[in-house]
Amino acid sequence: MKVLFWGTPAYAVASLDALVAAGHQLVGVVSQPDRRRGRGKTLVASPVKARALELGIPVFTPERIRREPECQQQLADLGADIYVVVAFGQILPPEILQQPPLGCWNGHGSLLPRWRGAGPIQWSLIEGDSTTGVGVMAMEEGLDTGPVLLERSIQIGLLENAYQLAERLAALTGTLLVEALPLIEAAGPGAEAERLQRLGVRAQSEEGMTYARMLTKEDAQIDWDQSALHIHRKVMGLYPGATSSWQGKRLKLLATEPLVKRLAAELSPEAAELAERWGQRHDGQPSSDAAKPGTVLAVMSGVGMVVASSGCPLLVREAQLEGKAAASGTQLLQQLQAKAGDLLGYAQPDPAQAISN
Repeated sequence: MKVLFWGTPAYAVASLDALVAAGHQLVGVVSQPDRRRGRGKTLVASPVKARALELGIPVFTPERIRREPECQQQLADLGADIYVVVAFGQILPPEILQQPPLGCWNGHGSLLPRWRGAGPIQWSLIEGDSTTGVGVMAMEEGLDTGPVLLERSIQIGLLENAYQLAERLAALTGTLLVEALPLIEAAGPGAEAERLQRLGVRAQSEEGMTYARMLTKEDAQIDWDQSALHIHRKVMGLYPGATSSWQGKRLKLLATEPLVKRLAAELSPEAAELAERWGQRHDGQPSSDAAKPGTVLAVMSGVGMVVASSGCPLLVREAQLEGKAAASGTQLLQQLQAKAGDLLGYAQPDPAQAISN
């Protein structure tokens, strides 16, 4: 089939590659415009645009596709059979949705209707979902409201961060799109309602719907008055952006483990052993309940530091101190000069820093 692909971040590259490898003709790629990045504010192409140029595929970068009729006409003139969208970053207007004879289809990184919107991977981790997945849905004017053609679920690991989960979901999205396109082609063109009926799509229910809103700098701040599990989920979901403070400097938490005894089977061997010691007292109460949340309870050579929360403690295994490289284990302890009784606090938001979704 002749495919026009819409995508922007690294997450979408796997889908672009999968469609090319499956033998589809990519007549063009639409991506967000180049953005200024880094201290030098150099213009940088999106990962999808960069990959498309490597593959020799024409690239279009509208600032706002709904306001650019000339670009809309250029895309129509490509004569694509189908539009495939993976994390493009703009809502497509009706003029675009009506162009391809086989419709517009989206590869979305959640099990709809849970986590519609821009940050499904981050929010599935922050909220502690045990499973997630990807779906291929027919696009309509609403935000991720279209009927679902194919869906596949996966388990989320307790120690899996947003980057790691995104890699797995990105690969799965590409696989599912390659499975979906022959089905869509076999159903053929025609009136949308008739095409979708032939495909046997599943209409989304509003029951169980959640919205993955854009994350803010305030979301990134660690509150040590919360539970170790809650804090850990934030660290994993916002990777590498969850922040606290250390002696007046910003400290990014990169890898943690909640020392909760009932979760021992999902922890590393070192953390499972610590959970036996710190996760619960003999009277059934959390062992850190007498310490001020954020207090370093112990430093463990080669492992990290045990920090008090509102209940069971949190093991901080890897972090990055402002102005320093990321460090873990003994190197982290030496870098921080950490000792029992030290206190982690709340970092001040950095106006120049934004959370990536």
